[in-house]
Amino acid sequence: MIEPAGAASRPGTAVAEQPQPQRRLHGQFVLVTGAAGFVGAHVCRHLTERGARVRGLVRSPAKAAERLAPMPVELHVGDVRDAMVMQRALQGCDAVVHLAAIAIERQGQTYEDVNARGAECVLGAMQATGVRRLIHMSQNGASSSLPYRFLRSKGLAEDAVRASGADWTTLRPSVIFGPDDEFVNVLARLVRLSPLIYPLPGGGTARFQPVAVDDVAHVVAAALAESDTIRHAYALGGPAQLTLRQMVERVLVAMDAKRFLIPVPIAVLRPLIALAQRILPNPPVTTELLDLLKVDNVVEGNALRDVFGIVPTPFAPEELVYLEGITARAALRSLLGR
Repeated sequence: MIEPAGAASRPGTAVAEQPQPQRRLHGQFVLVTGAAGFVGAHVCRHLTERGARVRGLVRSPAKAAERLAPMPVELHVGDVRDAMVMQRALQGCDAVVHLAAIAIERQGQTYEDVNARGAECVLGAMQATGVRRLIHMSQNGASSSLPYRFLRSKGLAEDAVRASGADWTTLRPSVIFGPDDEFVNVLARLVRLSPLIYPLPGGGTARFQPVAVDDVAHVVAAALAESDTIRHAYALGGPAQLTLRQMVERVLVAMDAKRFLIPVPIAVLRPLIALAQRILPNPPVTTELLDLLKVDNVVEGNALRDVFGIVPTPFAPEELVYLEGITARAALRSLLGR
């Protein structure tokens, strides 16, 4: 049995040292939105390994074929914001793992539309089809009262989930790292594109608690298997709080690269990043994400360890060896959206 968030921190309550036995999900038919995404592919693998039947809602059949082909995942192509698509995708399902969201806005995709109204559409489709169980992926620090549009959109989604009649579990991870992530890989691409000097926004003092994607996917499957997690929100982080400077230093070691780390005020970087947003098809960062460096992304009461009994994977060079494969050419192609 899994205790609610915060239970492991009570006096006299021991913190789990070893992972708990994995409960099987045989007979569960689970819809995963954003199944072909960075986190989605790992979640699908964990669910299928536990015996669940998985249906994946994806936007890109090509990406789905690349990331999900080896798995027994039934694919549905469509947009999470389309009510009829969602209702068809939910037919016959027992539960939903809602992962579909965006960190960077693009044409036709805003934070409010995808992150907030997308979650509302999922909830509406669940009500229409009678599906009650929901694992909702949010974000550490999300709140509908914040001025930062990304965190506000995730907070609005959380508000809608809590107000629904669903049997929900919300997960709130710090920055997630792993192959194809949208944060650490960006740091690595900038290493390849920044010979000799590497600019550190705001001096690199922003704090994170990076958590491995496989650990997060493990929690998704564990939360779905345990009814004790219903109507609880869990903060997920890695084993250590690190500054942006410390993270970049570890990325450099993993890539066997040397750079002079130069602090640059955010006010100086902001107009440059705004210009990059206008001219690059796939900018590595946006002014909205730059502003988030003002908010520490560390967790209080790490449920990954304290509730789910998982020993967090460290953000260490030996865990980042996949970054070695990033070349300057690949980094440039990414900026150009190719």
